[in-house]
Amino acid sequence: MQGFGILGAGIVTLIVSSAFDHAYKAPPYMSNAAGSTVPQADYVWRIILMFGAVPAALTFYYRLKMPETARYTALVARNAKQAAADMSKVLQVDLEAEAEPVSKITHQPNSFGLFSREFARRHGLHLVGTTVTWFLLDIAYYSGNLFQKDIFSAVGWLPPAKEMNAIHEAYRIARATTLIALCGTVPGYWFTVALIDHLGRFFIQLMGFFFMTVFMFALAIPYDYWKERPHRVGFIVMYSLTFFFANFGPNATTFIVPAEIFPARLRSTCHGISAASGKAGAIVGAFGFLYAAQSKNPKETDAGYPPGIGIKDSLIMLGVVNAVGFVFTFLVPEPKGKSLEELTGEIEEEDGETEMQSSSRTVPVQS
Repeated sequence: MQGFGILGAGIVTLIVSSAFDHAYKAPPYMSNAAGSTVPQADYVWRIILMFGAVPAALTFYYRLKMPETARYTALVARNAKQAAADMSKVLQVDLEAEAEPVSKITHQPNSFGLFSREFARRHGLHLVGTTVTWFLLDIAYYSGNLFQKDIFSAVGWLPPAKEMNAIHEAYRIARATTLIALCGTVPGYWFTVALIDHLGRFFIQLMGFFFMTVFMFALAIPYDYWKERPHRVGFIVMYSLTFFFANFGPNATTFIVPAEIFPARLRSTCHGISAASGKAGAIVGAFGFLYAAQSKNPKETDAGYPPGIGIKDSLIMLGVVNAVGFVFTFLVPEPKGKSLEELTGEIEEEDGETEMQSSSRTVPVQS
């Protein structure tokens, strides 16, 4: 749904900025710098931001109404009766806990901690793989998302900021980013939804990093070629493909895999560590690109910023980041076709062998 969120944000911005742009006429910045931003423009970003709070508030409310997952309740809280009751409510069927299988689960010595040698042996490299790939992905993904306007302006797809007033600039940027979301971001996510259980998480993530690397280098190396007016459409198409393969790739799998490969009692913790690593990557991408993408010519930098390495070299750096993400993907296991218990070894036979569990059976119950 993140793709629809990105698309929705663009649509809301288009509607709000268009309405204010028509209601409050303002000259472009080059004609009247002070008058190009009317006082009412302050409401534009506030309204857009408040719209974004609506789905977040709804998510918070409905999450409070949801029961805890049956796996956690049975395997960690060790309350099979409550797990069966929660499943009965969600699935709208009558379920009853079985005493014998539950006792097998609750007596297992599989209770190693996050900082134990056993966790390091079983899942240490997995956690390194999920944290590093998410960190690297967000460097590339967030920098590409947040600074689309700079990239589009550099290749001439958007007019220079001085030729627009503030509200119209917001409209033009939203139109460009919404088009990218519609053509690249949203389709990429839904290709993942359709094919993830056929191709597998590992393959999709590897493929995504590979093509993100290819397209970043394809944009960066002949960058001056793409800046020429006849080639701008080709640049936008290839730039859209980087977002397509980000979402039909690691931007989907990096938050799916950590929710599948770790034990139930540590799953949210390991997912949280991986996600925090991703947000650190987002910070590096956002602030790093902000400085790095500045022109090498001190006269062409934004006010208050030192000279950077330019858009071209910044895109090359992002290509290298994606290539490193490709390598670290090999630390992440393939969970396709396996139950969560099979992946983590949480349900074991007395002889120590993993008991095969159906992926549709989330708690020992009988109807």
